[in-house]
Amino acid sequence: MTTYNKRQEEIGAVFLHGVGLRGSVWSETAERLGIPCLLADFPRRDEAEDTRADLALEDYISAIQRQIEEWGCERFILVAHSISGILAMELAQRFQGRVAGLVAVGAVISRNGGSFLSSLPAPNRWILGAILRLAGTKPPESALRKGLCSDLPPEQADRVVRDFLPESKRLYTERIRASAPAGIPKMYVKLTEDKEITPSLQNRMIAALEPEYIEELPSGHLPMLSEPEGLSQALSRMLSLVD
Repeated sequence: MTTYNKRQEEIGAVFLHGVGLRGSVWSETAERLGIPCLLADFPRRDEAEDTRADLALEDYISAIQRQIEEWGCERFILVAHSISGILAMELAQRFQGRVAGLVAVGAVISRNGGSFLSSLPAPNRWILGAILRLAGTKPPESALRKGLCSDLPPEQADRVVRDFLPESKRLYTERIRASAPAGIPKMYVKLTEDKEITPSLQNRMIAALEPEYIEELPSGHLPMLSEPEGLSQALSRMLSLVD
């Protein structure tokens, strides 16, 4: 967990990273905003791989919930990337009244509850389900470079591949109880060069979220690394819209 510019009276931002990463992946984007920022971490990032294998989806959500409670910023927007779109639905419900807005960045959104896997169309969910059963949650290096790191320079790609952490399979398969939140402004940041959550798949997620605002970035799956300035500008526009 990393925090920036903690001033309790301001509206802040809680950043939720995607699979295999850490909260620090958001650093360049958060530093540009000049508001209180919490770069939340999934649980057990510094422990051995086998200690994460048995984590339930609720363990992921509760770990982030505790970080938000310890942080202490009263009102904030949630900024969710990739699989964290699922977590953000549940967190928005638990922090109802404190969440001022939601930004989904190339994120997967469940319709009327559901899991990450069930939110994907066939045959994507069948293929991913088979991969999870047979190969686990850490893709081969070649797949990471082609998908996750598709538009990153070699040095950044090397770092992402080297530091990638496998997750619990239950993060992908267990269902949440919440749907897209109502009564707060929502934005979807569509990543037009994404090889992981493709633009056509993002259109499906946009339909599930029904955001008031859509931004597009010419970025692959990790815009916080490849387009931090453009992403921070989109987030600043969202912040200008919240009460």
